[in-house]
Order: sequence, then C-alpha cells, then structure tokens
Amino acid sequence: MRTALVILLLGVVVGAYLVYVRGMGVQPAISGLQTIERQGVARTYAWTQKAEMPTPRTEVTASVLHGKVYVIGGFDGSARTLATVEVYDPATDSWHGGPDLPEARHHAAAVTLADTLYVIGGFAGPEFEPQADVFALKARATWQRMTPLPEARGALAAAVLDHRILVVGGIGPQGLASDLFAYEPAADSWIKKTPAPTRRDHLAAGALRGLFYVAGGRERSLSRNLAALESYDPIKDTWRTEPRLPTARGGAAGAVFDDLFVVIGGEQPGGTFSEVEAFDPASNRWLYFPPLPTPRHGLAAVAVGNILYVIGGGKRPGLSVSGANEALEAR
Repeated sequence: MRTALVILLLGVVVGAYLVYVRGMGVQPAISGLQTIERQGVARTYAWTQKAEMPTPRTEVTASVLHGKVYVIGGFDGSARTLATVEVYDPATDSWHGGPDLPEARHHAAAVTLADTLYVIGGFAGPEFEPQADVFALKARATWQRMTPLPEARGALAAAVLDHRILVVGGIGPQGLASDLFAYEPAADSWIKKTPAPTRRDHLAAGALRGLFYVAGGRERSLSRNLAALESYDPIKDTWRTEPRLPTARGGAAGAVFDDLFVVIGGEQPGGTFSEVEAFDPASNRWLYFPPLPTPRHGLAAVAVGNILYVIGGGKRPGLSVSGANEALEAR
C-alpha cells in the first residue's frame, strides 16, 4: 500500500514538472515517437535535433528555395529588428549566411513561388509599424523590390495556391485586418479578394488540395487567442468554416506536411505551446503529432521532403529567442 502511494505521488510530481517546464519553454530530454493511421496506412512520426541556427531570434519567417531553408528577419535578444538571412542545408545539416534583406523586418511572411522566394509585409522597428514592402529573391541573386501590398500588414499569413500568392489577416494601419490579397507574379500585381470571416493577427496558414487554410491567431492580445479554422476556395472566391483548432493559440507556425495542414507552437500569457496539431482534409478531422521538443512562439516551420523543420522562436511569452532547429520526420 505504502509503495503504491509513493509511486502515485512520484507520478504526480513528475507530471507537474513536465507541465511546468513545457509552459516556461524548457524541455526535458524526452523524445517523441508516435504512430498515426490514416486511410488504413500507419505512419510513424519522430522528432530529432538538428544544427542550431547561428543567430538566435524570434518572430522570424522562412521558406524553402532549391531545397534549402531560408530563415529571415525577426528580433534578437536585445529586441533589435534584424535584416539577417541564414540558410540551412538539410543535406549537410549545416548553416551559412544568405543575402540580408534590404530593410530589417519582424513578423513578416515568406513563400516560394516557382524559383523565387518572396518576403511580404511585416513590422519595422520596436514601434511595430506595419509595412507593405515585398522583396523577391532568386538563388545566387540579390533582393528585388516588387509591387507592394495594397495595404501595409504585419503579423500576417501567406501561402501559394494555383500559381498565386495569397495573403490574409494581420495588423494594418486601421488595426486588425481580414482582407485577402492575391499576387499575380506575371503581372507583378495584387488583386483584392473576398475577406476572411475572422479578423486576426499572428495566425497560421497553408495551402492544400486546392484550398487555402487559416487557423488560430489572436485579437491583438496573448489572452485573446482564437481556435477558428477557415478555408478559402479560389475558384468560388468564398470562405468556409472548418472544424476548430483543438488548441486555441496565436504566434504559432503553419506548414503543409505529409498532405496535412500542421499548426505548431504558439503562446499564451502563462507560457508557450508544445502542441503540434494537424488538419486532415481527407477525413475532416484534427490529428495529434508528438509534442514539439522545445515549445516556442514566433517560430518558422517548413517542410523539405518528408521532414518538417521547426526553427527559431521564443521559449517564453514575449521577447525571448532561440536558435532551436528540430525536425519531425515521417517514416
């Protein structure tokens, strides 16, 4: 009886410890391994540690160009806005410097269309002034300025769908935004589309199976996180409400990985999130991946092949930085 009681108390203490350290952005040395069955096929997912980013930072953005991950801008630990671009090569698990942005930015969005990487909007400086600039980069080239957004935006989200860049949400000169803009690369022009149903900033987005998905985000406060998942149909120019994100959160990263729309990390007043939740359009339900080893917000997530890389971000709510580079592999 006494032995059983001791084991029970030990379990409670360990459980409380894990909740505490996760909430404070600290991660004990526990590896995640999980098997998920979809459409009768079982896949195993596991996290591994990769080479850390040379410049620890938060509120970054990232995209993949010719198989390499470009991590762009953000804040350093002294709250300085960065123009820094660092490039991660998954083939060698190594980093090298890339061409700095023409201007420092944080809370921007980045996507790759064809052979060009675009950085869109973001905030300038500690005053969080929304920007409309669009910078474009081809491999082994220099940044070029493209036609700016119709209206400045920071803490926005973007994805590529049907050879267009779709940009939604964020904070503009008038506050929270729900506008949806579509960029035509051939014409270097923006078109305004049907606005999203929900106004929000710090949201996650991804394009999958002909639809543009937007999840989570918040209403200008860590204590006003949202769980809404909405999808946009570019053919009909209409929005639809989808099953809600299981864990309401802003400051999360969104990515398309293994034919799923994945939402990773985020923050609330009491800590950062380790949740990794994936929406499966085929079954119209959310799935649960192994938790993020280092809970973070303001992070970047991109997929290269069958591996999802989660880089940078803050381990604690507000200003904190990390160079963490953790990879979720589908086997």
